[in-house]
Amino acid sequence: MPKIAYLECSRCHAHVSADKPQTVCPSCSSQPAGSLYVRYDLSRLRGTSPKEVIGNEIISSPWKGMWRYAAVLPEVQPVTLGEGWTPMLRSRRYTGVFLKEEGANPTGTFKARGLAMAVTMARHYGIPKLAVPSAGNAAGALAAYSAAAGIESHIFMPRDVPFANYVEATAYGANVTLVDGLISDCAKIVAGKKASEGWFDVSTLQEPFRVEGKKTMGYELVEQLGWEYPDAVFYPTGGGVGLIGMWKAFQELEELGWVKPGKRPKMIAVQSTGCAPVVRAFEDRASTSQAWQNASTFASGLRVPKPYGDAIILDILRESEGLAIALSDEDILASILDWAKQEGIFLSPEGAAATAAYDRLVSTGFLSPADRVVLFNTGAGLKYTDVIAEAMQLRRLETRSCAL
Repeated sequence: MPKIAYLECSRCHAHVSADKPQTVCPSCSSQPAGSLYVRYDLSRLRGTSPKEVIGNEIISSPWKGMWRYAAVLPEVQPVTLGEGWTPMLRSRRYTGVFLKEEGANPTGTFKARGLAMAVTMARHYGIPKLAVPSAGNAAGALAAYSAAAGIESHIFMPRDVPFANYVEATAYGANVTLVDGLISDCAKIVAGKKASEGWFDVSTLQEPFRVEGKKTMGYELVEQLGWEYPDAVFYPTGGGVGLIGMWKAFQELEELGWVKPGKRPKMIAVQSTGCAPVVRAFEDRASTSQAWQNASTFASGLRVPKPYGDAIILDILRESEGLAIALSDEDILASILDWAKQEGIFLSPEGAAATAAYDRLVSTGFLSPADRVVLFNTGAGLKYTDVIAEAMQLRRLETRSCAL
């Protein structure tokens, strides 16, 4: 198992030691400072087969989940609740469509992957207090893994997040603050208080290891497709860590020789028309996004006015010959109901943005129905019962009880 060689800045490419906790690049002269990527010496693994390495990997957890890829993750004892190795479900209607069901993760969303790794490393470094601004699902994941690790967690999220996010974070014993505003307002609070309160900030791309957890989605989808790339990957993009992590996974897979030769998939970043900073920047051919004003969508995970990693996301979209696309809340709701009735899958609003985007891009000819694509459902629809019911204008009806 290769140890971490160094951390590399995504912007200036400076090398930083991983011997102590790091946030963003300390060498960047421009702002915002670059995020740090974890780099390994993979030379000993080149020429091996994934079956040799993954098949023989022994870790303490009886359910390996994403830790089956321990050979390309930090050499640490994991804090695990069984995250990863989620189902790849083939559509009943569309021959080339596979749905990656991240709702099967602990706390019901893909956030479990990144926060499992971030909390694992926090315990490794002996960090006692963690803080995060969250659009909702990262809050529950940080609270759960912090509870499992015995670490104090401080969570700031908008007051109008799906109620399940507030309930679970509180139940796990986190210190929860609801904020009148958006995730960007929550981030300002964390940034302003972390030094005085002694919190380590695990915000999106503000530390190196959430990307490492999220990159396992890239390893999994390639392995589950027989170590081949799909033609396209649709990813609901708020902060975009998963998209960035998967692109890093593809680079590592090619360096290891574990993926069959072929063109990398087109990466499709999916947003809501109520908050689409990446889409607007992509269409304007800009290198970074501008903060989206008055962001509003019931797909709360997409309500990120300006992603910290916007420049990285835009580079990936263009390098992969992909694109960014936004769907209305009406289209998202229609896709939730369509997939529930026709496929038996209750999508999250973010996941339904991806399924709606697939329909749109096939209809425009950007993709062919014969293309093999992976759509990410980033969370379980049941976590959004209150906001989906509101979007459906669904109310519980009072009925008379009948005597037995």
